[in-house]
Amino acid sequence: METQAGFTINAKENFYFTIKVIVSIIIYGLLLSLIFNAFSIENPFIFKMISMIVIYISTLIFFVLFQLGLLIGYLEGNAIKVSKNQFSDIFQIVEKQSTILELKKVPTVYIVQSGGLLNAFATRFLGRNYIVLYSEIVEAAYEQDKAIIEFVIGHELGHIKRNHMVKHLLLLPSIVIPFLGSAYSRACEYTCDAIGYCVAPKGLQGGLLLLASGRSIYKKVTVSEFLLQAQAGGFWKWFAEKVASHPNLSKRLVVFESKLILTQLVRKPIVTHVDSSIETQPMHSEDVPSEEKSDDHTKYMPR
Repeated sequence: METQAGFTINAKENFYFTIKVIVSIIIYGLLLSLIFNAFSIENPFIFKMISMIVIYISTLIFFVLFQLGLLIGYLEGNAIKVSKNQFSDIFQIVEKQSTILELKKVPTVYIVQSGGLLNAFATRFLGRNYIVLYSEIVEAAYEQDKAIIEFVIGHELGHIKRNHMVKHLLLLPSIVIPFLGSAYSRACEYTCDAIGYCVAPKGLQGGLLLLASGRSIYKKVTVSEFLLQAQAGGFWKWFAEKVASHPNLSKRLVVFESKLILTQLVRKPIVTHVDSSIETQPMHSEDVPSEEKSDDHTKYMPR
């Protein structure tokens, strides 16, 4: 499904979302039915069971909100809030990309000291969206390539654009289906990669390689060899990804690298749907993988 911003929603995201909706509706329906029966037939056992379920769900919701409240409180007191007067260049990126993605409100952005960890995430608390950038990624972007932080921000804005946080919470009952939550999360990551690529195509390769290898050596990685890792492996590699919330980085990269390769073969320029002034990074011959797998996710990515 093509959007005005020019990215394509991963088909598997819609597929798994539909399954989660159906499962959650069934469970919500059963819960409401139990509640109705508990009051209509006055069965002490059913009433006790319903009370325990309600208490469990209420406790879980309270715990989640409490943890999010603590996180936001910590950020407000210890992290660096990005604004027009604080890391104004990053603030401008967030504003520009929020406009491109037609977000109703620009999210609040914080930079937090990460102790060497490379990460970023989006969250939502009491109706407000937040993006947290780990300092290692910001430092790497300033030292190496500013496009990296543009892609990372675009990716996290993608979660906000697609309301992933709200959907995860509302469809929480679907966790009763093994692996469904992880599969949906991985599909969401592919969609957000597509969104990040849409608004910052130059930063995709560097951003994913940075997450894979670290800020000091990511430019020394032989890309073609890393892409081959997406095809290699056995059961444990497959299983490790199936229980993970994110796809393997090598697979995430190969999706977009194959698109760039195909475009170069027909000698047509890469054209984004966002800003004609943005150009993609040229591919080197040594970065070209030997072949493209027929079962990759390229067909779900931006065209």
